[in-house]
Amino acid sequence: MKVNIFSRLAMAFFISAVLLMGTSISGNGQETQNNKDKQDKQQRKQTRKAEKQQNAEQQAAQKDDNKQRKQQTQAEQQRQQQTDAGQQQADKQRKQQADTQQRQQQQSQQQNQGSQRQADRQQRQQQNQAAQVEAERQRQQQVETARQQQQNQRQANRQQADTQQRQQGQQQAERQQQRRSEGRQQELVQQQQQRQSQYRQERDQQQRLSQQRYSQLQQQRRMAQYRYQQQYWLRLQQIRLQNDRSYNTNRNSYFYTASNYRYSRGGSYYETNQYGANLLRQAVNYGYEQGYRSGQADRQDRWNSNYQDSYAYQDANYGYSGYYVDRDDYNYYFREGFRRGYEDGYDSRSQYGRYSNGTYSILGAVLSGILNLESLR
Repeated sequence: MKVNIFSRLAMAFFISAVLLMGTSISGNGQETQNNKDKQDKQQRKQTRKAEKQQNAEQQAAQKDDNKQRKQQTQAEQQRQQQTDAGQQQADKQRKQQADTQQRQQQQSQQQNQGSQRQADRQQRQQQNQAAQVEAERQRQQQVETARQQQQNQRQANRQQADTQQRQQGQQQAERQQQRRSEGRQQELVQQQQQRQSQYRQERDQQQRLSQQRYSQLQQQRRMAQYRYQQQYWLRLQQIRLQNDRSYNTNRNSYFYTASNYRYSRGGSYYETNQYGANLLRQAVNYGYEQGYRSGQADRQDRWNSNYQDSYAYQDANYGYSGYYVDRDDYNYYFREGFRRGYEDGYDSRSQYGRYSNGTYSILGAVLSGILNLESLR
């Protein structure tokens, strides 16, 4: 029994082993196929993976290549931009420099043009001023010439009247009973001749001083005073000629007309007749008139007031020809009138005199106060 059981168990084990072997063989075959499939699958997977990896690497390489090309392109663009920017900056700087140079040139041209215009304006102004000064000088000269002509005519008329008056006085004097003695007459003739001789000797010196004065006035640009001195000297010569023509020693009754006036100067008294008194009055009036004109001239020249600086004051021989009175007496009274006339002319006033019919003359009260003539009769 036990043998059967063991036989059966052995048989069972055998059958089980056979079955197991068959199963194992079948399983191994299937497993082999499966492994092969699995390997093929894995190989395909690996192949696909390799392809993918290769594709990925190619893509990565392509990306890197694209990136490098892009970077190169960007770098090239940057370099080009930098080059363009540098070129633009250089062009801009050159343009700025050119613009700056152009502006500087324009400014320089404008400055030069402005300087030229300023110089032209100054030149035109100077020319206009010179033309105005010349026109004014010519106008003043014309006015002064016309005034001088009128004055000369009035003075000629006045001198003619004085001549007529002297002639009448001479006729009256000739009829006077009082006569100078012949010795006194001869003494007066000699005295008169000495005065005339001394006066003529001093004329040349006066003329030299006058020429020096002309030069000084021109250097000082005192043109009004210069013109006045010219007129003074011209009129002085005319008066001398007139006095020389009208005077006749042999017929002049001055020498035998008795003294009828007394005047004082410097603490001393002097006597004279009607001829001498008239000449002293003339000295004061002439002095006032010339002083007024000299003062006007200094005021026109904008020169400081100084009557003693005038040539006419220093000369003081206007209207004197060596007749009737001593030159010192004539000079003294001429300067007394001149000083007052200068003050009136410089200040444009009429304190000591008046203007009538183109002539300046001292007031009668002032004249009487200066001369203080006393009648001896």
